[in-house]
Amino acid sequence: MKVPAGKVIVLVVSIAVMLTTGCGPQEPPNVKKTRVIAAENIELRRQLDRRNKEIELLKEQYQKETKAQKKLLQECLQEKEEWQNKSRQNIRNQVKGVLDTVLEENTKLREENKQLKSQIAEIQKQPQ
Repeated sequence: MKVPAGKVIVLVVSIAVMLTTGCGPQEPPNVKKTRVIAAENIELRRQLDRRNKEIELLKEQYQKETKAQKKLLQECLQEKEEWQNKSRQNIRNQVKGVLDTVLEENTKLREENKQLKSQIAEIQKQPQ
C-alpha cells in the first residue's frame, strides 16, 4: 500500500502547486523582449514609410503616363479629323471636276438639241 500512498501524496502536492500558481497576474515582459518588440516596430515603421513613398512615386508615374496617353489620344483624334477633312475635300474636288464636265456637256447637248429641233422644224415646213 505504500506505492498508492506515494502516488496520492505526489498527486496532492501537484494539485496544491497548481492551485497556488493558477491564474495569477501575468508577469510584465522583460526588458529584452521589450527591446526586440521596439526594434521590430521601428523596422515595420521604416518599411511602411518606404511603401508609402513607393506608392506616391507610382501614383505620380501613373498620373504622368495618363496625361501623356490623353495627350496622344487628343493628337490622334485631331489627326483623324484632319484626314477626314482632306478626304472630304478630295472627294469634293473629284466630284466638282466631274460635275463641271457633265454640266458643260449637258449645256452643249441642249444647244445642239435646240439646233436640231430648229432644223427639224425647218425641214417639216419645206414642201416635199
